[in-house]
Amino acid sequence: MKLCRYDENRVGVVLEDGIHDVTSALDALSAQRYPLPPHDLLIAGLAGLRPALEAAARKSRPTPVEQARLLSPVANPGKVIAAPVNYKKHLEEALADKGIHHGNLIGEIHKVGMFLKATSSVVGCGEGVALVHTDRRNDHEVELAVVIGKRVRNITAADAPACIAGYCIGLDMTIRGPEERSMRKSPDSYCVLGPWLVTADEIADPGQLSISITVNGAARQSAHTSDLILPVPELIAWASSFYTLHPGDVLLTGTPQGVGPVKAGDVMLASLEKVGEMRVTCRAL
Repeated sequence: MKLCRYDENRVGVVLEDGIHDVTSALDALSAQRYPLPPHDLLIAGLAGLRPALEAAARKSRPTPVEQARLLSPVANPGKVIAAPVNYKKHLEEALADKGIHHGNLIGEIHKVGMFLKATSSVVGCGEGVALVHTDRRNDHEVELAVVIGKRVRNITAADAPACIAGYCIGLDMTIRGPEERSMRKSPDSYCVLGPWLVTADEIADPGQLSISITVNGAARQSAHTSDLILPVPELIAWASSFYTLHPGDVLLTGTPQGVGPVKAGDVMLASLEKVGEMRVTCRAL
């Protein structure tokens, strides 16, 4: 299933003929009061809600994808965990180009660990990226994004695939500079997720996907997730050894070589095998 959020917080199932509005099926979700739970309600209830979503999709008329303003497929991620330098060639690239990490010491992911992006940075591809600190280099970083579907802690790599709700494309937008990663990567709109969530049952192996991005039609990044230094199950296991993972948490698995700057007016087209592609426009804040 391909599940999206669009326009004024509508929820849709994406089929060959377009987006089918299934918002009515969300009435089955349990009502919540303060304090709200630390997870995304739709992702947490997705397995049980799926028959109702499919039934609602069959009854609704399609909206062409190009006519919808796509939002992040996850409305309320509790946290966004990101893996730095998780492709060997990107590590080599970062070591060779000091402009990428402002001369900071760069190490392998095994040594530097992961970092967090603010959830306030999350947007959908239809919202675009509002660039800030444009006197500095602002880069695109295309990534496979994994959405957690179950509450887990200290899960093993062998068991990790069972806790995945689905996958989408992620753009880990980045301001280059001396500050810590979490600050430079967390301005509003600097975490683009989309174009929709593809449920885990549709992707047998997240380690066998091609991924790429172009800017204004020019190829920038092109790689394959089989080149990940730490594959998806190991990343989940490692993250869960530090944090409790909740439904709707997002794991950005790392970007390949070819990162480069963007400016206001640039159009990025990110693609991920078995998921699709998303068009994202950059603008000045």
